[in-house]
Amino acid sequence: MPAVHLSTKHDPFSAARDAVRVLLIYVLILLICALTVGPFLIMISVSLRPNFSFMTFPISLIPPQPGLDNYIRLFHQTSIGRWILNSVFISTSVTFLQALTCSLAGFAFARGSFPGREVIFWAFMSTLMVPSTVTIVPIFLILSRLGWVDTYAALIIPAATSVFGTFLMRQYFVTIPRDYDDAALIDGANLWQTYYRVILPLGKPALATLATLTFLGHWNDFLYPLIVTTKSSMRPLTVGLATMVVQEGGAGVQMAGATITFLPTFLIFLFMQRYVVQGIALSGIKG
Repeated sequence: MPAVHLSTKHDPFSAARDAVRVLLIYVLILLICALTVGPFLIMISVSLRPNFSFMTFPISLIPPQPGLDNYIRLFHQTSIGRWILNSVFISTSVTFLQALTCSLAGFAFARGSFPGREVIFWAFMSTLMVPSTVTIVPIFLILSRLGWVDTYAALIIPAATSVFGTFLMRQYFVTIPRDYDDAALIDGANLWQTYYRVILPLGKPALATLATLTFLGHWNDFLYPLIVTTKSSMRPLTVGLATMVVQEGGAGVQMAGATITFLPTFLIFLFMQRYVVQGIALSGIKG
């Protein structure tokens, strides 16, 4: 009996539909990238141009005569050097304190055994429903009574811990098997040594996530520092740039300041993004 060969014809219309679908996806991706990255590229471009040259239309992305005049004027006419130091000191201090306090609280809620643990935890979590702007006035009144207005203490101490950070660390610590704790106890480790030598090293992805988000959030914070500082020497970079007055048309100078503010956060997130994704993903495995 002769063998029967089944022949299948390639559908040209199906191939064309697939090609069009792929093309539309790439066009959509490029459009989203242009809308997202475009403003930042224009910001950098304007910061490298002479004053008012950016008002030409259409604006060219590459400056015809790029220069650093706006950056030189910015450092000569403002206290941006002090503002940068303030932002670095405040953001770094808050990041360190939150990493310490939130990891300790997360360890207590994940591994501790004490009466009312779950009730305390969920009461703690309920404060996330309160907008942060509602607490600014009470915090300012307390700081005013303490005489902390226009001090680093006012900019650092109220942010020394975080409900979200505690939740993030607790969720991650819960995913770590308790066999590690038992092994540490068998080896003679106490509770503090178990936290410091066993659980904390295993929680590096969550800790890196918390540190990155905390640093970026406080580097870009504006409203709270604006309220608790009145002296130019105590302002962080965001507040200082928003309140500066530059003569002779300062759009280029303002874009130079915005570029200086943006670049550190961009580089930090670019370097830490894989830790952020890993930490958030693993923290949601189980509660």
